[in-house]
Amino acid sequence: MTQTHPAETAEVDDAELIRWSRDDPEQFASLFDRYIEQIHRFVARRLGTQAADDIAAETFLIAFRGRASYDPAARLAGPWLYGIATNLIAKHRRGEERFLRALSRTGTNPLPEPPMADTVVGRVAAQEVDRRLAGALASMSSGDRDVLLLVAWGELTYEEVAAVLKVPIGTVRSRLHRARRKARIALGGDDPTREVA
Repeated sequence: MTQTHPAETAEVDDAELIRWSRDDPEQFASLFDRYIEQIHRFVARRLGTQAADDIAAETFLIAFRGRASYDPAARLAGPWLYGIATNLIAKHRRGEERFLRALSRTGTNPLPEPPMADTVVGRVAAQEVDRRLAGALASMSSGDRDVLLLVAWGELTYEEVAAVLKVPIGTVRSRLHRARRKARIALGGDDPTREVA
Protein backbone atom coordinates (compact mmCIF):
# COMPACT_ATOMS: atom_id res chain seq x y z
CA MET A 1 0.00 0.00 0.00
CA THR A 2 1.37 3.40 -1.00
CA GLN A 3 1.29 6.06 1.67
CA THR A 4 -0.31 9.36 0.67
CA HIS A 5 2.08 12.30 0.67
CA PRO A 6 0.80 15.33 2.70
CA ALA A 7 1.52 17.69 -0.18
CA GLU A 8 -1.01 15.69 -2.21
CA THR A 9 -3.63 15.87 0.56
CA ALA A 10 -4.55 19.42 1.54
CA GLU A 11 -6.81 18.33 4.40
CA VAL A 12 -4.30 16.21 6.36
CA ASP A 13 -4.38 17.19 10.04
CA ASP A 14 -1.31 17.70 12.21
CA ALA A 15 -1.67 14.42 14.10
CA GLU A 16 -1.65 12.50 10.82
CA LEU A 17 1.44 14.35 9.60
CA ILE A 18 3.24 13.54 12.82
CA ARG A 19 2.19 9.89 12.55
CA TRP A 20 3.50 9.74 8.97
CA SER A 21 6.75 11.39 10.03
CA ARG A 22 7.51 8.48 12.36
CA ASP A 23 8.14 6.28 9.30
CA ASP A 24 9.19 9.04 6.91
CA PRO A 25 10.94 11.88 8.81
CA GLU A 26 10.71 14.21 5.81
CA GLN A 27 6.94 14.43 6.38
CA PHE A 28 7.67 16.57 9.46
CA ALA A 29 8.65 19.40 7.12
CA SER A 30 4.96 19.99 6.36
CA LEU A 31 4.26 20.57 10.05
CA PHE A 32 7.23 22.92 10.20
CA ASP A 33 5.86 24.87 7.22
CA ARG A 34 2.44 25.19 8.87
CA TYR A 35 3.68 26.60 12.17
CA ILE A 36 7.15 28.14 11.86
CA GLU A 37 5.94 31.69 11.19
CA GLN A 38 3.47 31.63 14.10
CA ILE A 39 6.00 30.20 16.56
CA HIS A 40 8.76 32.53 15.38
CA ARG A 41 6.49 35.59 15.65
CA PHE A 42 5.36 34.53 19.16
CA VAL A 43 8.95 34.16 20.38
CA ALA A 44 10.14 37.33 18.59
CA ARG A 45 7.50 39.39 20.36
CA ARG A 46 8.75 38.04 23.67
CA LEU A 47 12.52 37.91 23.23
CA GLY A 48 13.39 39.69 19.99
CA THR A 49 14.11 38.42 16.49
CA GLN A 50 17.62 37.12 17.12
CA ALA A 51 16.55 34.89 20.02
CA ALA A 52 13.45 33.86 18.08
CA ASP A 53 15.55 32.37 15.29
CA ASP A 54 17.27 30.03 17.74
CA ILE A 55 14.26 29.23 19.92
CA ALA A 56 11.91 28.57 17.01
CA ALA A 57 14.48 26.20 15.50
CA GLU A 58 14.99 24.51 18.87
CA THR A 59 11.21 24.20 19.32
CA PHE A 60 10.91 22.20 16.11
CA LEU A 61 14.00 20.13 16.90
CA ILE A 62 12.51 19.14 20.26
CA ALA A 63 9.15 18.46 18.61
CA PHE A 64 10.79 16.32 15.93
CA ARG A 65 12.71 14.30 18.52
CA GLY A 66 9.56 13.90 20.65
CA ARG A 67 7.13 13.14 17.82
CA ALA A 68 6.87 9.45 18.79
CA SER A 69 5.17 10.44 22.05
CA TYR A 70 2.76 12.94 20.43
CA ASP A 71 -0.87 12.34 21.46
CA PRO A 72 -2.73 11.48 18.23
CA ALA A 73 -6.01 12.61 19.81
CA ALA A 74 -4.71 16.18 19.57
CA ARG A 75 -5.54 16.91 15.93
CA LEU A 76 -3.81 20.31 15.98
CA ALA A 77 -0.16 20.53 17.00
CA GLY A 78 -0.18 24.30 17.68
CA PRO A 79 -0.71 24.07 21.44
CA TRP A 80 1.99 21.37 21.69
CA LEU A 81 4.46 23.57 19.80
CA TYR A 82 3.54 26.69 21.82
CA GLY A 83 4.11 24.63 24.97
CA ILE A 84 7.61 23.68 23.85
CA ALA A 85 8.35 27.28 22.87
CA THR A 86 7.02 28.60 26.19
CA ASN A 87 9.25 26.17 28.10
CA LEU A 88 12.26 27.33 26.09
CA ILE A 89 11.30 30.96 26.70
CA ALA A 90 11.20 30.21 30.44
CA LYS A 91 14.88 29.30 30.19
CA HIS A 92 15.47 32.72 28.70
CA ARG A 93 13.23 34.54 31.21
CA ARG A 94 15.88 36.99 32.34
CA GLY A 95 16.57 37.97 28.76
CA GLU A 96 12.85 38.45 28.17
CA GLU A 97 12.51 40.75 31.18
CA ARG A 98 15.55 42.80 30.10
CA PHE A 99 14.12 42.95 26.57
CA LEU A 100 10.72 44.16 27.83
CA ARG A 101 12.34 46.80 30.04
CA ALA A 102 14.42 48.03 27.07
CA LEU A 103 11.29 48.10 24.90
CA SER A 104 9.53 50.02 27.66
CA ARG A 105 12.31 52.63 27.60
CA THR A 106 12.92 52.84 23.84
CA GLY A 107 9.56 51.99 22.29
CA THR A 108 11.32 49.97 19.56
CA ASN A 109 9.10 47.10 18.37
CA PRO A 110 10.87 43.70 18.11
CA LEU A 111 9.06 42.85 14.87
CA PRO A 112 10.11 44.33 11.54
CA GLU A 113 8.35 47.53 10.51
CA PRO A 114 5.30 47.11 8.29
CA PRO A 115 5.27 48.68 4.82
CA MET A 116 5.32 52.48 4.55
CA ALA A 117 1.53 52.52 4.45
CA ASP A 118 1.55 53.44 8.15
CA THR A 119 1.51 57.13 8.89
CA VAL A 120 4.14 58.81 11.05
CA VAL A 121 1.47 59.74 13.58
CA GLY A 122 0.33 56.11 13.75
CA ARG A 123 3.88 54.93 14.37
CA VAL A 124 4.46 57.41 17.16
CA ALA A 125 1.21 56.40 18.84
CA ALA A 126 1.99 52.69 18.41
CA GLN A 127 5.47 53.14 19.87
CA GLU A 128 4.00 54.82 22.93
CA VAL A 129 1.50 51.96 23.36
CA ASP A 130 4.31 49.39 22.86
CA ARG A 131 6.39 51.17 25.48
CA ARG A 132 3.59 51.22 28.05
CA LEU A 133 2.57 47.63 27.32
CA ALA A 134 6.18 46.42 27.58
CA GLY A 135 6.45 48.08 30.99
CA ALA A 136 3.30 46.32 32.14
CA LEU A 137 4.52 42.97 30.78
CA ALA A 138 7.88 43.37 32.51
CA SER A 139 6.13 43.97 35.84
CA MET A 140 3.95 40.83 35.61
CA SER A 141 4.82 37.49 37.11
CA SER A 142 6.11 35.02 34.53
CA GLY A 143 2.95 32.90 34.93
CA ASP A 144 0.62 35.84 34.29
CA ARG A 145 2.74 37.01 31.34
CA ASP A 146 2.78 33.50 29.80
CA VAL A 147 -1.00 33.22 29.97
CA LEU A 148 -1.63 36.70 28.56
CA LEU A 149 0.78 36.27 25.65
CA LEU A 150 -0.37 32.76 24.77
CA VAL A 151 -3.94 34.13 24.53
CA ALA A 152 -3.12 37.47 22.88
CA TRP A 153 -0.20 36.59 20.60
CA GLY A 154 -0.51 32.81 20.33
CA GLU A 155 -4.30 33.05 19.94
CA LEU A 156 -4.80 29.93 22.06
CA THR A 157 -8.03 29.17 23.92
CA TYR A 158 -8.14 28.95 27.71
CA GLU A 159 -8.22 25.16 27.45
CA GLU A 160 -5.17 25.12 25.17
CA VAL A 161 -3.26 27.46 27.50
CA ALA A 162 -4.12 25.22 30.46
CA ALA A 163 -2.77 22.22 28.55
CA VAL A 164 0.37 24.08 27.44
CA LEU A 165 1.21 25.29 30.95
CA LYS A 166 -0.12 22.17 32.71
CA VAL A 167 -2.31 24.20 35.07
CA PRO A 168 -6.06 24.07 35.78
CA ILE A 169 -8.30 26.23 33.61
CA GLY A 170 -9.27 28.24 36.70
CA THR A 171 -5.62 29.20 37.12
CA VAL A 172 -5.53 30.35 33.50
CA ARG A 173 -8.62 32.49 34.07
CA SER A 174 -7.27 34.11 37.26
CA ARG A 175 -3.83 34.75 35.76
CA LEU A 176 -5.38 36.23 32.63
CA HIS A 177 -7.66 38.45 34.71
CA ARG A 178 -4.68 39.82 36.68
CA ALA A 179 -2.58 40.29 33.54
CA ARG A 180 -5.38 42.05 31.65
CA ARG A 181 -5.99 44.35 34.58
CA LYS A 182 -2.31 45.39 34.64
CA ALA A 183 -2.25 45.82 30.86
CA ARG A 184 -5.46 47.91 30.92
CA ILE A 185 -4.04 50.18 33.61
CA ALA A 186 -0.82 50.64 31.62
CA LEU A 187 -2.81 51.42 28.47
CA GLY A 188 -5.17 53.88 30.13
CA GLY A 189 -8.16 51.54 30.22
CA ASP A 190 -7.78 49.80 26.82
CA ASP A 191 -7.78 45.98 26.81
CA PRO A 192 -5.04 44.73 24.44
CA THR A 193 -6.56 41.25 24.29
CA ARG A 194 -9.88 39.84 23.21
CA GLU A 195 -12.01 37.23 24.94
CA VAL A 196 -11.33 33.77 23.54
CA ALA A 197 -13.51 31.52 25.67
